[in-house]
Amino acid sequence: MALACVAVPLVATAEPVADLDGPVGGWRHGGLSNELERYTAAYPKPPVDRGTQKYRTLIEGRLRKVGKEGRKPPTLVVNGTAMPLYADEQGRFARPWAFGRGSNSVEIVSADGASRQRLQFYEADATKIQAKLRAVLTWDDPKAEVDLHVISPDGGHAFFASPLLPEGGGLDVDSVDGAGPEIFSSAAPRPGVWLFYVNYWGNFNADGYNFEKGKNDRDLITAKLTLIYNENTLNEKRETLVVPLRKLGELALMKSVRF
Repeated sequence: MALACVAVPLVATAEPVADLDGPVGGWRHGGLSNELERYTAAYPKPPVDRGTQKYRTLIEGRLRKVGKEGRKPPTLVVNGTAMPLYADEQGRFARPWAFGRGSNSVEIVSADGASRQRLQFYEADATKIQAKLRAVLTWDDPKAEVDLHVISPDGGHAFFASPLLPEGGGLDVDSVDGAGPEIFSSAAPRPGVWLFYVNYWGNFNADGYNFEKGKNDRDLITAKLTLIYNENTLNEKRETLVVPLRKLGELALMKSVRF
């Protein structure tokens, strides 16, 4: 059977926010290349791969207008999950993302909401297992490093230093570029109570990482956790939780979920 495919271009209203290098709209097969081997730029530094999923897609490009530090950045929306889109001084950005099979979308919204760009593509790699549980953590300070910790019903602990759970599932993406994302996913969540914690790990500046309490650049940052159930199916559900973080080293329980 022949497969007909029509590429879906990047749809924009008003002036485009960014020149997007990837992904490309239309049909694709993510298992044919490991795009993280060619990442170029991120803010404040290139992605540090500490996760477990090998084949990912880079959302990368260049913002046409680079705002001054402290101004509200554009928003990146991936499959309905929104996060701040920070860039380097030249406007370059790169965000690794573990897309599931089927239809996916990427949207960039200007800081004032007046301009939107959107593309869709179809992931045809049938070997990609759909996530029944996905957790996406982002935060609103590009100089902060916040970590997601997931505790499974049998006591398994997934975090940056030990991203895989013994029973399966784990961190797909964990990088220190900008405001996340960190993504946990499981195709077959074990029955019982799942716990999702957030840890305000440190700050990043010109001198490197700072872990001293009381020396964070901002008095308050905001962490946002989006939980997605049965992703890319007719039964998909999602919920978003927001938690304020004030002190370096702070650990907060964001959500407990029973499967």
